[in-house]
Amino acid sequence: MAVPPSAPVPCSPFYLRRQEPCPQCSWSMEEKAVASAGCWEPPGPPRAAVPCFSVTVEQDDILPGALRLIRELRPHWKPEQVRTKRFKDGITNKLLACYVEEDMRDCVLVRVYGERTELLVDRENEVRNFQLLRAHGCAPKLYCTFQNGLCYEYVQGVALGPEHIREPQLFRLIALEMAKIHTIHANGSLPKPTLWHKMHRYFTLVKDEISPSLSADVPKVEVLEQELAWLKEHLSQLDSPVVFCHNDLLCKNIIYDSDKGRVCFIDYEYAGYNYQAFDIGNHFNEFAGVNVVDYSRYPARETQVQWLRYYLEAQKGTAASPREVERLYAQVNKFALASHFFWALWALIQNQYSTISFDFLRYAVIRFNQYFKVKPQVSALEMPK
Repeated sequence: MAVPPSAPVPCSPFYLRRQEPCPQCSWSMEEKAVASAGCWEPPGPPRAAVPCFSVTVEQDDILPGALRLIRELRPHWKPEQVRTKRFKDGITNKLLACYVEEDMRDCVLVRVYGERTELLVDRENEVRNFQLLRAHGCAPKLYCTFQNGLCYEYVQGVALGPEHIREPQLFRLIALEMAKIHTIHANGSLPKPTLWHKMHRYFTLVKDEISPSLSADVPKVEVLEQELAWLKEHLSQLDSPVVFCHNDLLCKNIIYDSDKGRVCFIDYEYAGYNYQAFDIGNHFNEFAGVNVVDYSRYPARETQVQWLRYYLEAQKGTAASPREVERLYAQVNKFALASHFFWALWALIQNQYSTISFDFLRYAVIRFNQYFKVKPQVSALEMPK
């Protein structure tokens, strides 16, 4: 049972105080205006407010705070029977699974936000996107938020790797799921793409707070500024549709359930309206992997064409013409340039602030190098008439 906000918090580590109202569980005025215009129409009943707890989970000692949350979310679980599993693939946040049964059929994931990631991610928007995707059957249950994280349902299945997403059987499922997400709120006027706003914000952080300490392997700030302007000028002219995107579809964010024969995308921190071609091009870049990056694994033209045909036919409900496939192919590979640039800037910021054990600087250099390597070839791609 919750206590009023004005009451003192009991000393028991298993007693939580709810905060009302919770800023992460409310709609902004802008979104209410969009909703009234008919653009926000998820099926089913209105979304319930997500519980918000005044708990801060320590990044270096997650378990005590996680157990406080579990006591509220699963009061029938005996604390001494709770098992935990730490997931170490993430490079933005820290993630802990809590469960009592071996099969993990009822499992609560406790995600603790990474250090200073509020510079990179709009956490209120993340919660709204989570609820939105859940309403359309594209996300697990969101159980609660807390001061520096959130708890949600564990998705049964296997997190994919670079060796999996190139298999035709699996990349067909991925293309179909992305097409489904891209049709959310496809009717009515759409907000502007988030790409340029976010990229400019990241660049400003790099320029104002990080540039004096940049490695010699990183392009100079003046060069980055020129490239950002070039990207915006050229990519904005491609007429790629603005749709609701995942924006971070790396391999480990794709869960494959072999029993149900479907995939589910997880982690919606960067989700939002963006260019269709960016979401696909970003995913194609992720064929190279994250921990060990190998761009020889970037999908060949034949693989891309088949992937794009699956995507277009799922989205349209009819066969895709060769011209439609060729047009999307050109758009996707051009926007893949922006993906390299975006995540390179992101990695420079993470290198400055993150406490996660990952060589962010090396990753930034790899992404910048690939950007400049493929830029001439990709720039030469012609859009079909």
